[in-house]
Amino acid sequence: MSPIKNFSSFQPFPRHKLENSFHNFRTLEELLVWGVQHPKALRQITQRTISTASRRHIENKVPEKQKLFQEDNGIPVHLKGGVADALLYRATMVLTVGGTAYAIYQLAMASFPKKQD
Repeated sequence: MSPIKNFSSFQPFPRHKLENSFHNFRTLEELLVWGVQHPKALRQITQRTISTASRRHIENKVPEKQKLFQEDNGIPVHLKGGVADALLYRATMVLTVGGTAYAIYQLAMASFPKKQD
């Protein structure tokens, strides 16, 4: 088969045929045989670009956050994030103190077993 000289007449391989036939190769040899039999599809697969870049622009907020967290205003760094940080900190403290108290209570109950009559 000769390579395509006029790219305007190039018709892409139908996508449904490409997806249905590509997943059942057990060996590299089977893939190569398929590539020889379907050169349009193989060209379409190899020319497909892979991009990990985001399609939408996201504003860089790092400089703002650096300024906020490096400001010397007497607030501990773990509370500088605002109300959400304060709530998370308080919830963590309540769960820690409550869990410690419950663990001590259970140790005390285990160390003084009930008498059997």
